[in-house]
Amino acid sequence: MHSLKKLSFLNNLAKNINSRCIQTTAIRGHDSLFVHRDTKENNLDVKFEFTAENQKRAEALMAIYPEGHKRAAMIPLLDLAQRQHGWLPISAMHKVAELLNLPKMRVYEVATFYTMFMRNPTGKYHVQVCTTTPCWLRGSDEILNCIKSKLNIEVGQTTKDGKFTLSEVECLGACVNAPMIQVNDDYYEDLTEKDVNEIIEDLKADKKPTPGPKSGRFACEPIDGLTSLTEEPYGPGFGVKPDL
Repeated sequence: MHSLKKLSFLNNLAKNINSRCIQTTAIRGHDSLFVHRDTKENNLDVKFEFTAENQKRAEALMAIYPEGHKRAAMIPLLDLAQRQHGWLPISAMHKVAELLNLPKMRVYEVATFYTMFMRNPTGKYHVQVCTTTPCWLRGSDEILNCIKSKLNIEVGQTTKDGKFTLSEVECLGACVNAPMIQVNDDYYEDLTEKDVNEIIEDLKADKKPTPGPKSGRFACEPIDGLTSLTEEPYGPGFGVKPDL
């Protein structure tokens, strides 16, 4: 009897839940696929070997770590492979697993976790636009739209000539100098749409724009000038009791 009452209660509960309008948070997608799909450019038949110079670098990286802890060199080795190839194919992951004597799955886990590893063909210039709150408040939407219009591509796409890939990313750590973008290893900060147009034009001509703030400031000091530490520092003994 008790079991029948319990079953009746559960049935009624299920009906009530089904009749209610339940709202859930939308799942945000990502411009990367976390599982491998064979393509013409990325499959096991595409071989990867480190160049002689990079093989020496790989050995030097592994030598930093003591025996039994060589796997700690995984991220530097994956980065080295990506810099050599331009992006990170599955054959390069297998090469790193071979060097470290690790199961391939251990390398997959790292390569798919960190967004710094590009597992699909990437343009010569990887343009990453930060749209996290500080940059958004300072106009990152306009910067992103300007780049999309200038390159005629959307986020996650590469230009037809293979020169530019556009990504929208989370905080890149230059919040004081927002809005900003990263192109390969370089930061460009305090941007306006005019600055972005000039940067893209230079890159199209394979000229490297000068990295850093475009507002004229040196780093991340107050844009209107220093508000502290404006005097010469006091000498030794300042404020110390005479008897000391």
